[in-house]
Amino acid sequence: MAEVASVTDWLIDSDPALRWQVERDLLRAPEDVWEATRRRIATEGFGARLLALQDPDGQWGGGSFFPGDFDFHGPEAADGAGQPWTATTWTLNSLREWGLDASRLEGTAALLEANSRWDYNGLPYWAGEVDCCINASTLANGVWLGADVSSIAQWFLDHQMDEGGWNCEWVEGSTRSSFHSTLNALKGLLFFEAATGGDTALREARRAGEEYLLRRGLLRRATTGEIVGPWATTFAYPFRWKFSALNAVGYFRSASLYDVAGPDPRLEDAVELIRAARQPDGTWMQEARLPGRVWFEVDVPPGEPSKWLTFYGMRALEWWDTRRVNPRAEF
Repeated sequence: MAEVASVTDWLIDSDPALRWQVERDLLRAPEDVWEATRRRIATEGFGARLLALQDPDGQWGGGSFFPGDFDFHGPEAADGAGQPWTATTWTLNSLREWGLDASRLEGTAALLEANSRWDYNGLPYWAGEVDCCINASTLANGVWLGADVSSIAQWFLDHQMDEGGWNCEWVEGSTRSSFHSTLNALKGLLFFEAATGGDTALREARRAGEEYLLRRGLLRRATTGEIVGPWATTFAYPFRWKFSALNAVGYFRSASLYDVAGPDPRLEDAVELIRAARQPDGTWMQEARLPGRVWFEVDVPPGEPSKWLTFYGMRALEWWDTRRVNPRAEF
C-alpha cells in the first residue's frame, strides 16, 4: 500500500471544491488555510463554472428538477438514458455540497421563489414537491440560501413511514421505506437541523430514520439478511440520489460529529466493505457512473482511481478507527 502522504499529495492536487475538504478533514490544516481554498470555489474550477451557467431568472438549465428543454416523451426519457443533472436542484446540490459560500448566490432564493416551479403540478419551488428526495434537497438548499422551508421540514414529519424511513414512491401507494429515499431524507434533515437547531420532533424523526438503516447494517434486507441490492456495494461519484455504503457511512459520520457521539457498532460491516475496496496503492476506484446529461464531468470514468471516492473512503475509515476509541476525538 502506498504511503498515506503520497495519496494525500495526489488528493491535494485537486479542484478547490475537493482540495479544501482534504486540507480540513485529512491534513488538519489550520482554518485560515482551508478557508482560503474554500473561497476559491466561487472563482476557480467546478464551482465557478457552475456559477457562470446560472440563468438570469435564478435557475439552471431553465428548470427546477428537469432542464427546461427536457422532452418527457423523447429518447432522453427512455429507460437507461438517465436523469439529467443540469437543472436547478442538482446544481444547487453540487454547489452546497462542495462548500460554496451561500453569499455568492445572494438573491437566488428570491428569484427561484418568483420564477421556478416544479415539473409536478407547477408547485412553487420553496414549497416543495411530493417526492421526498426532491424535498430533502430543497430543504437543505433552502435553509442554505435563506429561504423559508419550514413547511418542507413539517412535510417529513407528516410522511415518515411506520418503519422509520421514507419512500419517494409513497404517492404511488408504497408503504415500505426505501434505502435511497431514507438516506436522502436524513441528509436534508441533518443539514436543516445543523443550520437551525431543529426541534424535538425533527430530531426524533431523524433518529428513527437512522434506526431504519442501522437495523439493516446499511446493507441488508430485514427479512432475509441478503444484500439489499448491488447498488449498496457499488461506489460511484457523484453520489446524486443513490444509496451506497460509502455514501451512507459519510452521512453517519456527519451525524456522529454533530451529535458528539461515537460510531454505532452496527456500521461495522459497511465500514469494512469500504476498507476492502481500498486498492493496494491506497486509492478507491470509480466503479460506475450514473447516466444522464451533465454540465461537465467532475470525476474520472469507471475503472480509474477516483480522488473524490478516495477522499470519502479515507475520511470514513479515519473517523471510524479514531472515534471508536475516543468518541470525542477532534475532527
